[in-house]
Amino acid sequence: MIGWEDWKKGFDAWEGSTAKLLEAWMRSPFVLGPSGAMLTAAMKAKTASDRAAATWWGSLGLPTKRDQERTLHALQRLESRLLDLEEQLADARAER
Repeated sequence: MIGWEDWKKGFDAWEGSTAKLLEAWMRSPFVLGPSGAMLTAAMKAKTASDRAAATWWGSLGLPTKRDQERTLHALQRLESRLLDLEEQLADARAER
């Protein structure tokens, strides 16, 4: 029967040689080129999908993600200005 230590040594040897081989293979231009092309195609498909979704939501008269982001930014600016005005009012009251 194989003990834990013997099994662990065998596994470590297998893992070390496999890792070296896999790392060399992953750095190969035969892997990197097609992988890069697939990633580029996936990103283009995502962009096209996002545009189609925004157009569809817009055609229904609903705000798109960009519209919502602009509205949120404007609300944050208004909140910041409101806080500044509240501080100025508190300072003016304290001076009295």
